[in-house]
Order: sequence, then C-alpha cells, then structure tokens
Amino acid sequence: MDPVIKRLWLPRNEQPELSALNEFAAKLQLSQLIARILASREPSLDAARDFLNTRLADLPDPFRLPDMAAAVDRLQLALVQGEKIAIHGDYDVDGITGTVLLLEGLASMGCEQLEYHIPLRLRDGYGLSAEAMQKAADDGVTVVISVDCGVTAHAEASLAKACGIDLIITDHHQPPDELPEAFSIINPQRSDSRFPFPDLAGVGVAFFLLVALRKKLRDAGWFKQRSEPDLRSSLDLVALGTIADLVPLKGINRTLTRHGLVILEKGERAGVRALKQVAGVKEVSCGVVGFQMAPRLNAAGRMEDAGLGVELLLEKDMVRGLNTARYLDQCNRERRGIEKETLQEAERAVAKLGAEHTHSIVLGGEGWHSGVIGIVASRLVDRYSRPTVLIALDDATGKGSCRSIRGFHLYHGLQSCADSLLAFGGHEMAAGLSVAADQLPAFAAQFEAHARSILSEDDLQPKLYHDGVVLLEEIDLDVLRQLEGLAPFGMGNPEPVLVVESVRAMQVKPVGDTHLRFTACQGAFSHPAIAFGMLDRREEFQGEVDLLVSPQINRYNGRESVQLRIKDVRPVQ
Repeated sequence: MDPVIKRLWLPRNEQPELSALNEFAAKLQLSQLIARILASREPSLDAARDFLNTRLADLPDPFRLPDMAAAVDRLQLALVQGEKIAIHGDYDVDGITGTVLLLEGLASMGCEQLEYHIPLRLRDGYGLSAEAMQKAADDGVTVVISVDCGVTAHAEASLAKACGIDLIITDHHQPPDELPEAFSIINPQRSDSRFPFPDLAGVGVAFFLLVALRKKLRDAGWFKQRSEPDLRSSLDLVALGTIADLVPLKGINRTLTRHGLVILEKGERAGVRALKQVAGVKEVSCGVVGFQMAPRLNAAGRMEDAGLGVELLLEKDMVRGLNTARYLDQCNRERRGIEKETLQEAERAVAKLGAEHTHSIVLGGEGWHSGVIGIVASRLVDRYSRPTVLIALDDATGKGSCRSIRGFHLYHGLQSCADSLLAFGGHEMAAGLSVAADQLPAFAAQFEAHARSILSEDDLQPKLYHDGVVLLEEIDLDVLRQLEGLAPFGMGNPEPVLVVESVRAMQVKPVGDTHLRFTACQGAFSHPAIAFGMLDRREEFQGEVDLLVSPQINRYNGRESVQLRIKDVRPVQ
C-alpha cells in the first residue's frame, strides 16, 4: 500500500445565496467573507447569532440526561450522611480533567471523604476494573462515580453491587445494547436520553452532574450554612478535556470550551501556569491546548501514571507544579521517541501488505507500546487515508487503538467483528479493543471485509475541505479579527480554509529543516506565507499556483500582521 500524496480540494458546505449573505453581513455586522463562512456553517440567522453569542445561561437542563435525578439523589444522601465517595477516572486528558473536576466540585459542596483511582494503562488497561471496585469496598467507599468510562463494564458493575457500592457511571462512549447493572448510567449517547446534545466529552458529562447536584442541594437549603460553589471556575478543566478528546466543538461543547479557554488564559491554577510555562505557551487557543498542553498531560498516562496529571491540576504550589510539569515534559519527549520508532516499524509493515488489504490497515506488533499506538494510528490514517487498527501484542493477547476516516463508523465496524474480539468500545472516529493473538488474522479479514462493504474508491480518496475561493485583497486584519470570533476551532468547527487562485510564490526560502517561507502575490496584493513541513515540495511552488490557506494574525513584539498558513498547493486549475 502506497502513501497518498495528492488530495482532492472540495467545498466544505454549500455556498449561501447572495441574499442570505447580505442579510448575515448586515444584521450581524460582519464582512462579506466572514458572513459567507458563517452562513455556510450555520444557515439560519438565529443559529448564526447563537453561534456568535455563546451564553452559559443557555445551557440545557442537566436533568434531561438519563438517570441524572437518581444520581444526584444518591449523592445528596451521601453528603448528608458523610459517606465516602471514590472517583474512578481514565488515563487520558478527558478522564484526568473529569476526575479533578469531580474531586474539586464534590469537596466544594461539602464532601469530606473523597478518594480517586486512575488505572495504569500498561498494567490495568482501559476502564473499570474488579481490583479497583474491591479496593474501594475495602476502603469503606459506598459510592463510586466513573468518569469517561464504565458504560460497557458489566462484570465490574455487578461486582460493585455485590460489594455494597452504588456505582454511578458517567460516560460518553457508545453504549452497548444491554447496559451494565449500575445504580445509574449518565450518558448522552443513550437511546433514551432527552438531552439535546449527544456529543459531550466525558468531562462535560461530569460537569453537568455537578450542575445538577448543586441545584438539588440549593433547593434543599444545603448552601444556607456553607458557600455555594461557582462552577464556572472549573470550565478550564472542561475546555482541556473537551479539546483533547476531539469531540465536536459545536453547540454546548463550543459554549463550554469558549468560556473555559478564557480561564485557561488567565492561568488561575498553579498547575496550569506551570504546564504553560514548561510548554512555552504564550497565548492559549484550541491548537495550543491540543498540541502543547494536552500531549504533556497525556504523556503521564501513556508512559507512566496518569495520576501525575491529576496531581498537577490539583497542585496549589507553583514550585511543586513546575517540578511535576517538567517531569511530564520529559515523559512526553520519551513518548515522541517511542512513537517515531513505532511509526517507522508500522510503515514498513504497511508497505508489505498484500492485495487482500486495500480498504483498511490492521497491524500487530510485539513489544509495541500501548501508550503510543493511538497516535501512530492517526499518523497512518493521515498518510494512507484508511481506517487503521494498531495492536500492541503481549504474549497471547493484544490491546488495540483504532482511528478512522470520514464515512467509516469505527464502532459499527468493530461490532461487525465482535466474534473475533475479546472486548471493544469507542466512537465513530476513535475506538479501542482487546483481541486474542491467534484471532488477529480473522479479525483483520473481517475488518477489511466490512471496510470494503462500506467504503467506495471515492471515500478512500483523501479530501481537503475549504470554505470558498477568495482574493488576497479580501484578507486583511479587520477581517481576521472577525474570523477569530468564530473560534474556538477544532472537530466540528474546523479552522476556516480558503482557496486563493493564480498566485505566485516569491522569495521562497527554507525555514528550519522542513518548512518553507515565501510571499504570496496576486496582482498588486501580497501576504507573507508559511508552509510547515513542505520543504520537500518546494518545486511545486514554481510558476502560477493555487493555494489552500488558513489565514491568521501573526502577533510579534506588540505588532500584528496578516500571515497565510499553507495547507496545500496545486497547479492552476
């Protein structure tokens, strides 16, 4: 199988009618270009206005989530009776932030007996474990709240019940047809959910649990003798987990993240300030969270103990916070080295795949580190445009991470192979599994067969989506300031990408080992441009070309200027 180099450029959405465009521009006080981008994403004026004006007051009633009422009733009783509560998180950033959110939130509401457990990825694997339930029971815990896991934990839920523990599952992964026998299961993906937005991150579900509990306690007069917590101060955690988990940044997620990024920028937590300092963060954005902050928090769970991430976010002392953040940075550097080696091994294996594997990639490797195979799978998806499963084999079993392409629902794909798997779970675009080593060939064949039944040749053609064709003269600082009002950008609300046709790249120069810098010229107008990772494509910038660009404001030494970040280049069409 060969890497895919050429990518098809396609409009992301239908372009709005001129009358609608003019209405958006006039009533929302936007430039024509920004009105066009917004109208193509939010076709109704009311929806566009809501998109621009994200208000926490407009968040939906948390009691519309299934089992929420029963959960907060039980937690209220636990607070009144002084019971011991345990939080069972997950080892990724979503699970780490959700754990900290519940620890701080419950403590602020008067819970005096709290403990938490984060599984060790390499020892325990994903999700709830029998050992964790038994330990909680031995510690006198009567209520366990899961974060970002648990919706498939049938055996563990039954054990918790047998141990006298009321298990409250908060999760956002695809539920199985038959739910575990837990005290309550709060999951917006449940078929009986009345919540208007199914795509919350795990930390988002945990946040709504706290909102519901606070309302329940307020109505009961609980806060007459103690201060009522302001949960808005926890939105930095919600933003971190939501961005890191790659859930759609639309609707409620957009509202929570937009407000949370403001708090992250302020750096009110010592641990967050330490993390930003070690990561070299100057200004917080979704990209900064996703590429600088989250990987360091994730490195704790990938390489060692995700509890280090919890400790960092709970830390009050800056000196200790810096020590922990530096250690996580060291873990992240180690992770990058292992990831590079694994990627090289995986690419050699892909090159040897036969004609029986044309629509998917399934690889197993002895000694592969289960903490990096998800990242490597994402790299292979980018390179080959195929649903990809990488499995770290250890003796008789393997743990796998799966990543997908547009048009292929991973969870459904794994369902079609269930008889070859020990366990699986996840979403449309990312999932995990465990498999017996001797079943790997059968699973690979089943997965390939399902991929062939779903994916056409057109689906396998990688595509780059854009928001329309523009002239360089349409892009200026005023327009880009308006463009920043459409942020935060991420899954579900991608950073706007534009086509600029018939451009000449002047003064093309290498930057570092892999990048290019040049001036993009179109008629009498020009803007500086940077093409990351495109040094080996330098010859493609000769003569007149079309550019796929993401325009941005370059801020340096107190000055602002327009800069084009190049996404792709092609000959003039």
